[in-house]
Amino acid sequence: MSAPVILVVDDEPANLAQLRSILGQDYQMVYARDGAEAMAAVLKHRPALVLLDVGLPDICGYVLCTELRRIDPGQALQVIFITANSGAEQEAAGFAAGGVDYIVKPVHAPLVRARVAAHLSLVRATMLERSYRDAIQMLGHAGHFNDNDTGAHIWRMAAYAVALAHAAGWNAQRCAQLELAAPMHDTGKLGVPQAILQKPGPLNAGEWAIMRTHPRLGHDILSKSDAPVFRLAAEIALYHHERWDGGGYPYGLAGTDIPESARIVALADVFDALSMRRPYKEAWPVSDIVSHLRAGAGLQFDPRLTTLFIDLMPQLLQIQQRYADPA
Repeated sequence: MSAPVILVVDDEPANLAQLRSILGQDYQMVYARDGAEAMAAVLKHRPALVLLDVGLPDICGYVLCTELRRIDPGQALQVIFITANSGAEQEAAGFAAGGVDYIVKPVHAPLVRARVAAHLSLVRATMLERSYRDAIQMLGHAGHFNDNDTGAHIWRMAAYAVALAHAAGWNAQRCAQLELAAPMHDTGKLGVPQAILQKPGPLNAGEWAIMRTHPRLGHDILSKSDAPVFRLAAEIALYHHERWDGGGYPYGLAGTDIPESARIVALADVFDALSMRRPYKEAWPVSDIVSHLRAGAGLQFDPRLTTLFIDLMPQLLQIQQRYADPA
């Protein structure tokens, strides 16, 4: 793996040389003597970290920091100010401009190395988190690639599920995991033929048998990971078609034997399916959806969760507007 790129911006050659001697053996170093060179260097070299002087000949370092972060292609650029301008007000200005640290000259080599290493570890963590979320988003979309649902569906449904989970007493950490896990509930549809997923009419018995394999298929895919989000996603994928009365699939579980995560997603998924227009149907009026959910309480749905969900209707309709399907 190549070493991270660090951009040093300072108009004094001695300062550039000093930082090269401190960091040059461990990192790829790029240098700029003013704001214009720094802007060009960010676009060309995409550094992970910038060491930035405040007193530049063509622009204030605080202003430049804001501009560098704005044009950063990866939107993850970390800026450390290295300057002779000391004092609480100067440091506050640096942090307000978007800097992540503030080192006062003359610099000490061990301090510079330690702070650079610490902030680069944060960059790696940020990029890993972004990659993690991107992978989840792609997997969620893949589960609906061959059916009639739009991309907005999975995130809208996840937002409904999180609202219900919060009302049901889930803590913030579990709700955050659910927000990422719920969109992957139909991952198993990757193994269902497109002709079945897009069939305009009712499925026959053989087609239903194939369709009902998708919870197990999704679980098989998602359970390959030990990460908590994927473990939760695998649980939801496997059980979200179970029914409170035991009439669901794949196992015919009933009541609280069905994991609460799956009971939550089942309600959110049905609400979204009924409330949105599709090529094969019109959107149901809210009053009809509420009647359908009430009728299903104790049969298809967890009665307690159904009551909570209906009570959340004003919030759910706000979520619906926020994640509206594209026209």
